[in-house]
This record gives sequence, C-alpha cells and structure tokens, in this order.
Amino acid sequence: MADLVYPPVIVVIKTLWKYLGLKFDFSGDEHIPPKGGAILAINHVSYLDFAIVGTAVLPVGRLVRFMAKKEIFDHKIAGPLMRGMHHINVDRSNGSASFVAALRALKSGEIIGIFPEGTTSTSFEIKELKSGAVRLAMGAGVPIIPTIIWGSQRIWTKGIKRNLRRNHFPVTVAFGEPIFYERGGDVEKSELHLRQTLLAMLYQVQENYPDSHVGQRWAPARLGGTAPAPLN
Repeated sequence: MADLVYPPVIVVIKTLWKYLGLKFDFSGDEHIPPKGGAILAINHVSYLDFAIVGTAVLPVGRLVRFMAKKEIFDHKIAGPLMRGMHHINVDRSNGSASFVAALRALKSGEIIGIFPEGTTSTSFEIKELKSGAVRLAMGAGVPIIPTIIWGSQRIWTKGIKRNLRRNHFPVTVAFGEPIFYERGGDVEKSELHLRQTLLAMLYQVQENYPDSHVGQRWAPARLGGTAPAPLN
C-alpha cells in the first residue's frame, strides 16, 4: 500500500505540536507489534486524539489506519486526506462495509485505530463500549492494544472553546499490554473486560498527570473537575 499522503501530513502535524508547545508523555510503545495486524482501542476525549495517538506510534515505525465517521470523509479538504492516508470510512447506516474493510486491513497486517466509545466523551469518563473492536479482533485473530490519551481535551473538544494558543499542556498517551480475545468467544464478556482494562489505565494516567484536575472544566467530577456528569 503506497503512502504518498501520510508522510507530508505527519510533517504538518509535528509542526502543529511544536507550535503548541505540547509536553508529550508517551509510554508503552513496546507493546505495539513491529509488524502484523493489531487494533488500538482508544478512549476519546478530544478532536485531536487520532493525530496525537498516531504521533505516539511513529517511533515504532508503524502508521495507524483510523476508523472515522463518514462526515469527515465527506469534507472537501479532510476527505481526500483521509482517503489518501487509507483511513477507514465508517457509515453508521451501513456498518457492515466498514467492518469488512477493517477486517481486510487487519488481515493484511495493518494497525487499526478504533474509538470503541463511538463518540467523544463530554464527561471525560469512559462510556459504554461498542462491540466492533472486540469482534474485529476475534475475526482477524489480532491483539487489541488498550490505549489511553489524556490532556488533549484541554486543546480542542466538544462543548469547550478550542484553545490553540501556545500553552505547553501535558498530554499523555499510554499503550497497554496486548489482549487476545479467542475467536468465537463471548463478545459481551470480552467487551466488559476491555472497558475495565481501559478504566484501570485511565485512572493510573490521571493519577500521574502533572497538573491538578480540581476545578477544571476539562476534568471529570470524580477528580474535582466541573465537566458534565456521565450520561451512562
């Protein structure tokens, strides 16, 4: 698969990070396989999560193909870029096509990035998960790498005015140990296990985060922040 679009986009993204002065803390990339298919199951707190997680994977020498909603692919600027980087179009009215495309990519050795909550969490807690990531992992026989991102919601997220000034925000990405779910296994049980794994990782990342969450709009009420309560 030729990647003519991805490299220049990476240069632009890295320039943006430099401009923003972000303080990245990436850990656990030893859990990302150097070759072969795998799924990154990522919590979703901001509009920049895909770009930041993609950046965190670069030292391993892998490019992530993200599953993203159809509306992004329909955008006159973003759409051609998404297709050029071989990301996967998710049409919620016809989910089977995107599932097949992702399954094919995994079997050909690609890393697929999935936000199993299905949408950005306005509470910044982990919502109930959709079953797609687990079903894909079982169908393709590949591991899921549980992935947590934190701090990106301070830049640009749903319901909060974006802040693209040079702020030196700390942003964490943590990759967990690979999880293998047996083909034909209990999807609901596996989905619950994945969510519990992501929750445990999120709490650890939040505990180690250098800035206080107390009184902050970008922080959940559980940590003393003022974000809305979870809807589920």
